[in-house]
Amino acid sequence: MKENRVAHHLTGLDALTGTSITKAHATGNDFVMIADPTGEQALEAHQVAALCDRHLGIGGDGVIRAVPAHLVIGDAMVSRVLAETPELSSTDEAPLWFMDYRNSDGSVSEMCGNGVRAFAHFLIAEDLVQLAEGQELPVLTRAGLRTVRKVPEGYAIGMGVWSFLDPEQAASNASDALVIAAGLDEPRPALSISMGNPHTVVALSDETTLQDLNLHEAPKVDPVPPAGTNVEFVVPAEPLVTQGEDGQPVGRVRMRVHERGVGETMSCGTGACAAAAAVRVWAADDSVNLWKVDVPGGQVTVRFTARADGAEDVELAGPAELVLTGTLA
Repeated sequence: MKENRVAHHLTGLDALTGTSITKAHATGNDFVMIADPTGEQALEAHQVAALCDRHLGIGGDGVIRAVPAHLVIGDAMVSRVLAETPELSSTDEAPLWFMDYRNSDGSVSEMCGNGVRAFAHFLIAEDLVQLAEGQELPVLTRAGLRTVRKVPEGYAIGMGVWSFLDPEQAASNASDALVIAAGLDEPRPALSISMGNPHTVVALSDETTLQDLNLHEAPKVDPVPPAGTNVEFVVPAEPLVTQGEDGQPVGRVRMRVHERGVGETMSCGTGACAAAAAVRVWAADDSVNLWKVDVPGGQVTVRFTARADGAEDVELAGPAELVLTGTLA
């Protein structure tokens, strides 16, 4: 990891002069990371957008601020989680870390699965937490509490339960929306999945169609969820399911994604989970619990685990890397 002094030359970043930043990525999904252990580094939308500018700023799909949960004043979700889980008491000596995630346009987002991996890797590098292989670390996000486990391939994230945005339509039609994107000749049916944030998944028949999409333009979704949506385009592998080294079935798909508030990204963790969930629904085979999702930035693993109430927990695993660290001049 390189150390640099980074000049900003951008209007609105004077307030951040002297701020230490780190650039990180998880399968190509890249972030500007800022440690804020005292809770004093407020970020404005225009500052986030300037930091993420790939020509005049640092460049990134988003900004992640690491701040102790007990210093996030007035956030009802944070207060509720701390009240419901007193064992996760957050103090100066032993903070529960809150992942304050912003999209590259400055808008606030609920969750980012790749971002959680980068966040954990950053906390360890900054000596803010210690995490041995096999150990778990709780991380608070706007979508609720998530757990991070150190594994050989990087980090495995407990993503919580997946669900349909429109359960009635999903049950009757296995789709609930139409999507049109530059490069498609007609609208395609899609299935909307929640991973704590909204996703709309479209199946394509071949990789040529996938590669020919122009995702610099935002796909049009009808109806669009109230908070907008991330749109994933997936091509199932042929064959869809093979046998893993342990003899268990493994599904595989290839994916590209347009993230709301960002544009096309090289990877999307929650999107990979949503894509695997949608393909399982379309294949009508929930016995395949392990999925490999290929994205432009690499590969992530998605695992589904049945719960007693009939829902399914999702785990996302993959690598994270730090690229550089520096100080805004």
